[in-house]
Amino acid sequence: MNKKEISEIKKQLHPTRQTFTRICGCYVSAEKEKITTFSHSFGLLGEEEIFKYLDIFKKPLSGTLGKNLLNMEFTAEAEEDGGTEKFLYDLRQSRLEDDDLLDEFYTKVIDSYITGESYLILLIANAYDVPGKGTDETEMFDASDEVYEYFQAAICPVDLAKPALSYDRETQEFRSLNRQWIVGMPEVGFLFPAFNDRQSDIHSVLYYSRDPEDLHFEFTDRLLGCSLPLTAGLQKEAFQAVVEQALGEHCSFEAVKEIHDALREETEEAKDSPDPVSFGKHEVKMILSRAGAADQDLQDFDTVYDENVGEDERIQASNVMSKRKFEVHTPDITISISPDRTDLIEERMIDGRRCLVIPVTDELLVNGIRISQMS
Repeated sequence: MNKKEISEIKKQLHPTRQTFTRICGCYVSAEKEKITTFSHSFGLLGEEEIFKYLDIFKKPLSGTLGKNLLNMEFTAEAEEDGGTEKFLYDLRQSRLEDDDLLDEFYTKVIDSYITGESYLILLIANAYDVPGKGTDETEMFDASDEVYEYFQAAICPVDLAKPALSYDRETQEFRSLNRQWIVGMPEVGFLFPAFNDRQSDIHSVLYYSRDPEDLHFEFTDRLLGCSLPLTAGLQKEAFQAVVEQALGEHCSFEAVKEIHDALREETEEAKDSPDPVSFGKHEVKMILSRAGAADQDLQDFDTVYDENVGEDERIQASNVMSKRKFEVHTPDITISISPDRTDLIEERMIDGRRCLVIPVTDELLVNGIRISQMS
């Protein structure tokens, strides 16, 4: 799913537009015991409850693609008879009205989700009558030929509210507030099936994790049966390792600047695309070549890439390059530059020492103090 498709589904999470049919849940203790379950027609909920539930389900559609919001495909094993994809498909087909399937889903979550806290498992079902779109992207509600039936799942922590004083109107006194168990925003969640090309894709799922560096491998592996990509942080580390190992002694300051500029240009050219910019093995090799890497530097590139990233894995540009700054670090100094002005800094040998040279403009501030002239 790209940004536009996610936004389209997210828009359904509004009281005036939603067509949700059912909401279900299971409250699980920190000891992995089912405390209580519920299943209601969504339309019978009170107005305040509707708003709160919709806010909860908006969160798993509000992450950053490629970081904590991931498109994942089911493995071949997951799509076999008795696999995880078939189970989720049956749950979708039941419109969350089969109590046995729901109970089995709760058990699967409890067995695969690792936490030391109490939590609430929530599911919501919807049938979205997908409107057609004109060439100008205008929605044509009378030209619908697809009904997208899906469900969302979210796992929310349940914690005691913080101790506080509360004003009692009857006694006109401040008293200790009775602490209540509060449902927090989701730690993880997913949408099944995915809404790819504005239609159902039962071979894919859109997955959310609040922490992009903790994607809950056990949960995605055992419940969803999907292979996780490298986290954003690991992608950055893998890319850095590929550059350093592929270029070796030719990994110069100028070469890294050229790589940064190439990534920035590619990202800028695709800024209007709803899909995040990513690079596979061939594209990364071309970027290194454009940065001045000689053929001999890239002789072992394929092996280096496969070992650090994965043969068929892609690297997302936003995970390896900051749009806001270009940084240079030494053990004692950090220099931050606008990403489109890397030309302002260069490496030189001065009196036999490696130096970074930065030209000074008419305005120079030191600790916020304007310097009138160089001493």
